[in-house]
Amino acid sequence: MPGVLQLALFQARRDRVTLPVWIMGITLLGFATSSAVATQFGDEPAQTAILTLAASNPAFLFLRGLPDGTGVGAVVFFQGYAFTAVLAALMSTFLIVRHTRTDEEIGRAELLGSVPLPRAASLTATLLLGAVANLLLAVFVAAGFVAAGLPVPGAAGAGAAVGAVGVFFVGLAAAVAQLLPSGRSANGAAAGLVGAGYLLRGAGDALGTPAADLLHVSSAWPSLLSPIGWGQRSRPFTSPDPFPLLALLVAALGLGAAAVLIRRRRDVGAGLLPQRGGRERAGVGGTSFVGLAWRLQRATLAGWCVGAAALGAVAGALGPLVTESVSGVAPLQELISRLVPGGQAGLIDVFITALLGVAGVFAAAAGIQAVLRMRAEEAEGRAELLLAAPRSRARWLGANVFIAAVSAVVVSGTAGAAAAIGLGLSGTAKGPAGSLVPAALAHVPAALVFLAAASVVFASAPRLSIPLGWGMLAAGLVLGEFGELFGLPVWLQDLSPFRHSSAMPVEPFDPAGALGLAAIAAGLAGLAAYCIQRRDLTA
Repeated sequence: MPGVLQLALFQARRDRVTLPVWIMGITLLGFATSSAVATQFGDEPAQTAILTLAASNPAFLFLRGLPDGTGVGAVVFFQGYAFTAVLAALMSTFLIVRHTRTDEEIGRAELLGSVPLPRAASLTATLLLGAVANLLLAVFVAAGFVAAGLPVPGAAGAGAAVGAVGVFFVGLAAAVAQLLPSGRSANGAAAGLVGAGYLLRGAGDALGTPAADLLHVSSAWPSLLSPIGWGQRSRPFTSPDPFPLLALLVAALGLGAAAVLIRRRRDVGAGLLPQRGGRERAGVGGTSFVGLAWRLQRATLAGWCVGAAALGAVAGALGPLVTESVSGVAPLQELISRLVPGGQAGLIDVFITALLGVAGVFAAAAGIQAVLRMRAEEAEGRAELLLAAPRSRARWLGANVFIAAVSAVVVSGTAGAAAAIGLGLSGTAKGPAGSLVPAALAHVPAALVFLAAASVVFASAPRLSIPLGWGMLAAGLVLGEFGELFGLPVWLQDLSPFRHSSAMPVEPFDPAGALGLAAIAAGLAGLAAYCIQRRDLTA
């Protein structure tokens, strides 16, 4: 046990910057949400207005969560819980994979295995670190809520809900890391499971049943399949129920124990799912920078496309269902007729538009991940060998940025096609089958800005490329999604490229805005090519 504690302290020292940034960032988001809700919805009439609006808009329920009555704390939990829970889950999955599968890939785990410690000691230490990190996260989130003026019992319950979701994904990521053969595949699969949890929670909430007063919504069964949905059921500010959180902790213990048992029986660097060997010789495209970038990114792109297809299918298939779920509530039907142009048909457009906006975020993330793959190639020494050939760094960068742009287009198009197919199979008349594909592709220019900005950071400050690349996406998402709630100035909200995407099919396509975003992306890509020619490779 002392050896496990020493390993946990060693891992914590390695993450002495990363973990505090995650914890404080999530805490600040919770505090900002609380302060904004207290300012904008401090009285009961304002709270009633936002809750009835949410009950009438399944897209709102999908993205945010379930209304659970009036009160500042209840509105804060409704507005911010789902997003903070996703961030806690991502923090946990990246932490676990970084100290398990990735350490095995780079040889650090083999060195630790040479000392007289149990084979699973490193994994046990990582599980301990993940649990402590989420405990601290729960405490800090609760403290942020209290600092914003929320009641202590409810704030403690809300912090516990966020921390319990994080602990669950600690165990889940540990199990996934034992199954898959590489850190990249484990990270992708674990992040995909986080996205699946968010989608299932969103689907269950969108299909939920509103109460007669339109201030409460009961989720449907898909929410029970999501750990984020279980945390939401704790209802810390209205009817506190610790059972869902205890269920998450028990499940996390089971998953962690299973991961430890598997680790004791497998070799270092091996996975239960074997890695397929490559061909002896490269194909036609394998001799070019573009072909190499495609080969490195195609598996990751496939994963993003699966997620985008699932999101698009949810948008298309659930669109008609959400209108049916609210049609039996007379007050809600009357409210929809007043608030949503086109009534029930317009409600489907609003729902699909919101989910295609999420697909635009997926597209930006896929592009950023493709760009940041260059950082791994450089840090692990493969880029140095590659650039020993008579090829310029600008061409290497350009090939990867091109594949990143293709990834953004393919992910967006996949979401739009899946939405069109789902809507067609549901029997809803929405014009041509491919009408939603342009609506999804309208978000590509914003995604291009993000991946081009990530390429500039990589070309000028490579050691900061990963935190700044993902940090810019997080900042753009917060400004675009929560900027109005936080009461931020319009000019600051407009810094997010997502604010300038055409919200089709609710809004018409804005060619000037799309061309402006594309021009900014092209300028940033050119700046990146200039910068990378004037710096040395770094380890």
